Amino acid sequence: MTLHHTALGSTGSRVVFLHGLFGQGKNWTGIAKQLAEKHRVLLLDLPHHGRSSWPERFDFAESAGLVAEAITAHGGDEPVTLVGHSLGGKVAMVLALLHRERVERLCVADISPVRYDESREFPGYIEAMRGMDLAQVVHRSDAERLLEPAVPDPVVRSFLLQNLRRDPEAASGWSWQANLDVLDRDLGVISDWPEEELAGAAPYDGPVLWLAGGRSSYVQPAYDAAMDRWFPRNRKVTLKDTGHWLHSERPELFLEVLKRFLGD
Repeated sequence: MTLHHTALGSTGSRVVFLHGLFGQGKNWTGIAKQLAEKHRVLLLDLPHHGRSSWPERFDFAESAGLVAEAITAHGGDEPVTLVGHSLGGKVAMVLALLHRERVERLCVADISPVRYDESREFPGYIEAMRGMDLAQVVHRSDAERLLEPAVPDPVVRSFLLQNLRRDPEAASGWSWQANLDVLDRDLGVISDWPEEELAGAAPYDGPVLWLAGGRSSYVQPAYDAAMDRWFPRNRKVTLKDTGHWLHSERPELFLEVLKRFLGD
């Protein structure tokens, strides 16, 4: 099992980014390029995403282990600042709890260590993507048109269509990079928090920046107790007028807050 990676920067401390569900490491490119002036940055595609391997199932501990291996393979034993958004934030939290020697500090973006309702927007996105007739796609504009009825938000639609790639081996000439079958089947696992896999794990005692989108429901006061339990040194910062994809909606503000956390 391997994780696709992109490395930027040649000096400074190490910063590793993990994307959310249906994302790819390249989603962080704009922010990473600015950080690479002072840091060595690593962008990873999570399992079942982008150009990374497709295991038989989605598992948080396994995903965290693969990320820990990639961190070591592409930079040695030096601990990193680990930044994760949404699903990537959950993987980052699990990694900090199970492989704490790899993580110097942690930034968790708009996600909490709790179980979420599976009926959120993601099942609909998966159904829409799987239901697209790729044989009708000649240009990317065709894919936009086909997906628009199910995903009217142009920002979300563009984000999802980043997973569509030309594939000469596919009958339609196109295929999805994300492993839609497994992500659909295991969405209950993805929505959950892996309490059983973390049995016996001590809280992570490093510094944690907990970012929340002001218009998002993924971080709520009711979740503070769970975050405090696992990450007692967390500091919550809410980015006003920002939704769930806070790093793409307000990248300048996200970068400013992250730089402060890094001590830049």
